Amino acid sequence: MKKRIKLKGRIKSYIQFGIYLGILLCIVAAAMYMVDYRAGLLLTGYTVFYLIITLTLYFYNKPIIMNELISFATEYGQIQRKLLRDLDIPYALLDDGGKIIWTNIAFENVIHQPKGYNKSITSLFPTITRDRLPDDSGVDEAQYELEYEGSEYIAKFRKISLKEMVEHSNMIEDGDYNGYLIAVYLFDETALHIALQEVDDQSLAVGMIYLDNYEEALESVEEVRRSLLIALIDRKVNKYISALDGISKKLEKDKYLIILRKKAISQFQETRFDLLEEVKTVNIGNEMAVTISIGIGLDGLTYAQNYEFSRNAIDLALGRGGDQAVVKTPESITYYGGKSQQVEKNTRVKARVKAHALREIITSKDRVLVMGHRMPDVDSFGSAVGIYRIAQTLGRKANIVLNEATSAIQPLVDIFRSNPEYEEDMIISSQQAIEMAGSNTVLVVVDVNKPSITECPDLLRFCKSVVVLDHHRQGTETIENATLSYVEPYASSACEMVSEILQYTYDNIKIRPEEADCMYSGIMIDTSNFMTKTGVRTFEAAAFLRRSGADVTRVRKLFREDALEYKAKADAVSQAEIYRQCFAISVCTADELPSPTIIGAQAANELLNIKGIKASFVLTDYQSKIYVSARSIDEVNVQIIMERMGGGGHLSTAACQMEDVGLAEAIGVLKRTIDSMLDNNEI
Repeated sequence: MKKRIKLKGRIKSYIQFGIYLGILLCIVAAAMYMVDYRAGLLLTGYTVFYLIITLTLYFYNKPIIMNELISFATEYGQIQRKLLRDLDIPYALLDDGGKIIWTNIAFENVIHQPKGYNKSITSLFPTITRDRLPDDSGVDEAQYELEYEGSEYIAKFRKISLKEMVEHSNMIEDGDYNGYLIAVYLFDETALHIALQEVDDQSLAVGMIYLDNYEEALESVEEVRRSLLIALIDRKVNKYISALDGISKKLEKDKYLIILRKKAISQFQETRFDLLEEVKTVNIGNEMAVTISIGIGLDGLTYAQNYEFSRNAIDLALGRGGDQAVVKTPESITYYGGKSQQVEKNTRVKARVKAHALREIITSKDRVLVMGHRMPDVDSFGSAVGIYRIAQTLGRKANIVLNEATSAIQPLVDIFRSNPEYEEDMIISSQQAIEMAGSNTVLVVVDVNKPSITECPDLLRFCKSVVVLDHHRQGTETIENATLSYVEPYASSACEMVSEILQYTYDNIKIRPEEADCMYSGIMIDTSNFMTKTGVRTFEAAAFLRRSGADVTRVRKLFREDALEYKAKADAVSQAEIYRQCFAISVCTADELPSPTIIGAQAANELLNIKGIKASFVLTDYQSKIYVSARSIDEVNVQIIMERMGGGGHLSTAACQMEDVGLAEAIGVLKRTIDSMLDNNEI
């Protein structure tokens, strides 16, 4: 049954005013009888006559007035409807299920549908599903970005309650009007987005280009032709930057400052910074190809901030070994290139400078704490022992932070713990180190530059003076505000770097045989018995340690494997899958061993002995994590593969850790990463 429409508000009071006045006359007439009987009769007659006329007019005129009001409301509604139909903003009404029930002309022009299109809004905009519309749960408004036929819109949805519409009416009484409609507005943002994109494309980007091996390349060419080599490199760089509508300015003999639009950086990225390869083609008889490093800073709040970003980016590129480009923004750091092997520096001047700086820092403090990475290997522990010897020689108290000795370093740790010539607190835990840390303590971090994987990340906050000595290429995560940072990716091992520093820190420094054995072991393990990443300086460091008392036979005995470890490694090698004809992928299931990840790394090394294998990957499930050990010889950069999966390392030796995944899923991620990087010619 339909609910009768009733008047309310002022219009109801106005129409009923005559009746109220008649009631008032009745009261006055009754009172008049007490004053004068005849006057009361006269007033009563007048009141009756008045009421008859008033009620007759009320009941006669009420339907007419209602019809007039309804007619006016209809005409007013038609005007509103006409205005909405012609409104320039696309507008539509939906029912509570998301079905379109009414559209204006502008909306019809957007969707290219005629009047009367009564399908679901999802059929036009697939991303706008029923659960994203305002509903009875209390969500009255919603706003989304949409793309339709090449145009971009902001869609605003608003819930319109039928009950509220009736309540806001000045003529109709409240009733049980349930349900709601949804109004949708579309605001075309296409032109705004194009303008913003154009402004963004024109924003300034600052870059730096460094020649990695300037001195070495010049030495490899005849003196009379050196100026020609420099001129050709200048021409190559200037021509390339000019083609991108940029400016390049030579700051020093091997450094360039470049100014580009952000749009040009996108072109740079699309070609994956092919300038890196073009510079290598410059050859006038030089035996060594020239390589460059590029650092780009963009999206900073100021030009000065972009310049600072570019400085940080070029430092990262150089710290990772050069021959690559790094793009730094406030939100991210992106790497390109880095496929070639790092060139070993012939001079040890830098090692001498760093050694003197380290000596100044240590002598200015009372205590030295030495820390490597979690699950330390021989290189990490050996380099820590080298720093321990430096501190002891300089007369400073030193401690090595080590929570748990892995099976790989247990023989070395036992040597020091059982030797009465070494203090009982030479090796301490993280908690003990935190208690010792203070303003007068220097923390030396060896064989790692990522704070999250150090033996005790909290220790970095408690020590104001931090020194970093590492041979791994730097990534996005680095130890910030280090007092001294010496990161050389071309070095074979951290033990090699510490061995060089030892020779410059103190004249005629004396190293005990146990310490020499530790550092020699670190070099030997990290170079796979001097077969990978071995340069002239590696052998010089090994010779220094040999002269200091390192014994090759003693070291070999220390690292002999037991039967279970050897079988586990052999099992991982035997089960290897050859993926895409040149990648060996296997799983190490050495659950009963104390350090299965080390067995996995050794198995990855063994897989490289198979003909045709360019890179090997061994996955180990250990302590609810998947550890991936990656190895290569020279053709594939496994570091950038591991970086894509959240890890890092060297061009030929890298690793990563994966959480919350199983072995099968981790292998799938690895394969997809390899496929993607091969398809994009990144490896």
